[in-house]
Amino acid sequence: MEERNMTHPKDAQQYNTDRIREEYLVENLFVIDEIKTVYSYGDRMIIGGAYPKTSLNLTLIEVLKSEIFLERREMGVINIGGPGIIIADGIEYTMDNKDGLYIGMGTKEITFVSVDAENLSKFYFISTTAHCAYETSKINHSDVDAMELGTQESSNQRILYKYIHPDSIKSCQLLMGMTTLKPGSVWNSIPPHAHSNRSEVYLYFDLPEQEVVFHFMGKPTQTRHILVKNEQAVISPYWSIHSGVGTKNYSFLWAMAGENQLFSDANSIELKDLK
Repeated sequence: MEERNMTHPKDAQQYNTDRIREEYLVENLFVIDEIKTVYSYGDRMIIGGAYPKTSLNLTLIEVLKSEIFLERREMGVINIGGPGIIIADGIEYTMDNKDGLYIGMGTKEITFVSVDAENLSKFYFISTTAHCAYETSKINHSDVDAMELGTQESSNQRILYKYIHPDSIKSCQLLMGMTTLKPGSVWNSIPPHAHSNRSEVYLYFDLPEQEVVFHFMGKPTQTRHILVKNEQAVISPYWSIHSGVGTKNYSFLWAMAGENQLFSDANSIELKDLK
C-alpha cells in the first residue's frame, strides 16, 4: 500500500515534474495476481486495482485501524478487463467488461475472480468513508444512465455514464462513473472546473500503448500538466482543476468524495481565465 499526503496549493506551485508525478500520479496499479492500494488523505479515498489470475481476497490494510476493510467504508468497483466475478459476503456478482458494483458498508469478505485465463479481469475500485450502509448493488454497463456531451467542432464529443450517483445506485458519499470520448475527440472536462468541497480521481484507460494523455491540474492561474499513460490514475485535490487532452480518444473512470453529491456546485472556469 502507498500513502499520499495532502498538499497546499502554494507548495504545489513550486513542484518540478518529478515531484508532481510523485504526489498526484498513480502508476502500476494493475499487477498480475496482486491487489494494489493507494491511500489518499484527500477525503480519505482508497484507490485500488485487483488483477487476479484466478481469485484474490481483499485483506485489511493497517492504516484503517479497523476489524474489516469496509467497517466504516463503502466501495465502488468497475471491471475494465475480461469477464470476472466479485463475491461479496458469499453472493456472486458476474462482472463483464465495464460492469460496475457498489459494495455497502459492513461487507466483511470480498473476493475478485477472473474466469478466463486468456483475458484476465481488471477490477478498479475506489473506497470512501461512510456513516451509513446502503445495499450492495450491481449495475450492468448497458443499463447505466448515459449523457451525450460536447461537440465535434470542439473535439470533445463524449458519453458520461453515471454508475454510483443519486440518479442510479445510491451511496453514502461516493460518486463514480465513466466518460468515453468518441473517435476524433480528445478533450475532457473542457471548459475545466474545480469543486472546493470534493476530491476527485481519474483513471485513464482504453488508451493504446503508444498514446498519452496530458492531464491538466493546479489552480486556474497556475496550471501544470501530468503526462499519463494507459491505466494510470491522477489524484485531483479539492483546489485543483482536472481536465485533459489525449493524442487519441480514450476513456476514464472518475470518482469523487466529499461533503455532498451535487454536480451543480462545481466552480466553472472560463478558458480566458486560465494561465
